Amino acid sequence: MLGAERQLMLGQVGRPGAQPHASRSRRRVRQIALTLISLGTAALVSVAVWQPTPGWQAALHRLLELAFPVLLLTGGTLVGYETYLRHRLVEELARLSSSRIVAAQLPQQVMKTFLDSIYGANEANRDVVTGVLGGEGLLPQGGDLTISTDTKVDLELRAVDHKLYHLTTSVTYSFKENVRVDRFIVFATCNALLRDSITSGCRLPLFELWFVPDSALFQDSVDDMVTAVRLGISYLDHDGRHYAAPSHKLALREVKFQRWADYLSFFREDMGPLAKQSAHDHLGDLRIFECDLNDIAGDEHTVSAIQRLSMRVTALQRINDGGCYWQAPYPCYVDRITFDARELDIDGTNDLEFYIDSFIFRSNTALARWVKAEDLPDLDVRSWLLPGHGVQLRWRSKPDWG
Repeated sequence: MLGAERQLMLGQVGRPGAQPHASRSRRRVRQIALTLISLGTAALVSVAVWQPTPGWQAALHRLLELAFPVLLLTGGTLVGYETYLRHRLVEELARLSSSRIVAAQLPQQVMKTFLDSIYGANEANRDVVTGVLGGEGLLPQGGDLTISTDTKVDLELRAVDHKLYHLTTSVTYSFKENVRVDRFIVFATCNALLRDSITSGCRLPLFELWFVPDSALFQDSVDDMVTAVRLGISYLDHDGRHYAAPSHKLALREVKFQRWADYLSFFREDMGPLAKQSAHDHLGDLRIFECDLNDIAGDEHTVSAIQRLSMRVTALQRINDGGCYWQAPYPCYVDRITFDARELDIDGTNDLEFYIDSFIFRSNTALARWVKAEDLPDLDVRSWLLPGHGVQLRWRSKPDWG
């Protein structure tokens, strides 16, 4: 984008008709410069050879004496600018106005200005800004953004009985910039509206979102997940020293609904098309938990920033849902996603078939056929996933073609 801006400033690319228009403008400037030089030269010659008589000739002679330096200087300046200075000046301005100026601005300002110029001014552009940036982008150098440049995702399904199964999700995030935070937040919901709004409504940089599609199973499933979640971190202390804490079983503390507004902006104010929500209306479909990461680091160290985070959580789901999925909570570069569904068939009849759907930039990563559990391939992604992007694993009983 910045290269295109530079070319546009140099007059190399632009909208249709821009180059001929620029050429005509330069020709007019040269014509004006040559005209001024010609008039100045004529005035200089007249002053040198003309011997005026007192009266109006003397006044005209004096006017020419004053005019010829101005005419020659102006014409010469225009010629020099067009011939020597203009190209170098535009190159320098393009260099200064690219990465340095962009880097000095707040990420939200840069993205909003760009989107408004392309999409047109629209309140919904805010969702795109938050999704692409992985946060609000209100701090210099992206200090409030969460972006994982190396993300590993593994999904494992194990049947509990003929109706229920455990979905174990293991995710590792490696962050582009150290995330300046010492808390980890978990949002759990069975409400699809909240699921799609939490990412843009959360003002905290490090969080995870659990979605349980079955509202009747929501409370039991979340209770099961809270006791099973494990977390490992690589972090910096306040002196900038690096440490690693292996996977720990978390002591998640539930946040009282009176404090939900501290965690999600749509409980404080309208958020675009989403009107301000009342916490009382979501007591049955939303739960929020938090963990002090210093508890993982141990008593001898304090957490200042997170470099890497690994999470493993097990959720109770219904087999007849016919599918499960993983969704990126913030911008993540994912190389591949692995699946293990061999233990979903509790009877061992090998009666289930599986299909992979991906809702990401590169749609050709989806598996285009139904396969057995042992034939499920790793999903090669090798692309960025933004909030709202993810992958779904579906299953069905083998069709009886008779």
